[in-house]
Amino acid sequence: MRVGNWSKDVANSLSKFVFNIAVPALLFDTMSRFSSLPPVDARLLIAFFGSCVIVFIAGRLLAWKLFKLDGVAQSVFALGGIYSNNVFLGIPLAKMTLGEEALPPVALVIAFNALLLWTLVTISTEWARHGSLSMKGFAKTAKNVLTNPIVASILLGLLYDATGLPLPALLKMPLQMTSQAAAPMALIVLGMGLAEYGIKEGWQQSVVITSLKLIMQPLVVWMLARALGLPKMETQAIVMLASISVAVNVYLMADQFKTMKAPIASSMVLSTLLAAITTPIAIALTS
Repeated sequence: MRVGNWSKDVANSLSKFVFNIAVPALLFDTMSRFSSLPPVDARLLIAFFGSCVIVFIAGRLLAWKLFKLDGVAQSVFALGGIYSNNVFLGIPLAKMTLGEEALPPVALVIAFNALLLWTLVTISTEWARHGSLSMKGFAKTAKNVLTNPIVASILLGLLYDATGLPLPALLKMPLQMTSQAAAPMALIVLGMGLAEYGIKEGWQQSVVITSLKLIMQPLVVWMLARALGLPKMETQAIVMLASISVAVNVYLMADQFKTMKAPIASSMVLSTLLAAITTPIAIALTS
């Protein structure tokens, strides 16, 4: 992106294709065969999202004590410590390092991820602003999540699997071909998107956010998974997801609330660079 001086529109267009077509095709193809895949232990949701609550609270406290941020900025700061780049990084990594059997646990987390985490930060920011929760705000969040192509493809795949019908060849072949392109294209899009951000502005806060994301969250997830007695595959999958870099969705939230944009952008770049080292270590240790 930088050497070729490509327009930002190129990255945006490719990102839309990956997010709206390629990754949904992969998830629909996988979830349409859900009943034939190894069963998923639903306790992984308790381990993963339990860690999100713990780390989110820790993040708000650190933002308050270390940087004297207000309630809204604290919420965005804390969200950076728990919201992983699971679509553009988690799905391809799971497929390439853990195999296709890891995709159902990953899809289960992703299906709940957006709804639960956006709801958590919405409640936190609404409370910080008004001292109460707006049901209108929650309804808008739920609608946006359910119409998200990633979540919709997971739900539609599960519904099709429930019919017991095999996918017709006319649909199955292009789905599988598009699915094969999803992982490498997602990684390319990630790199292209990061090209517009730097790591200088707000670096002190981004270092703390990155530490929460790459160290504290995977550690808490692993501890909860051990306490719940999760099987090896589910444990590996959720620890890997927890160890992944900060998602661009956090930057969108920072932009929406007009706070923490520079530190979040810095943490996206910094956590992606460091996760290239820490995520393989996390996968190796849980194996």
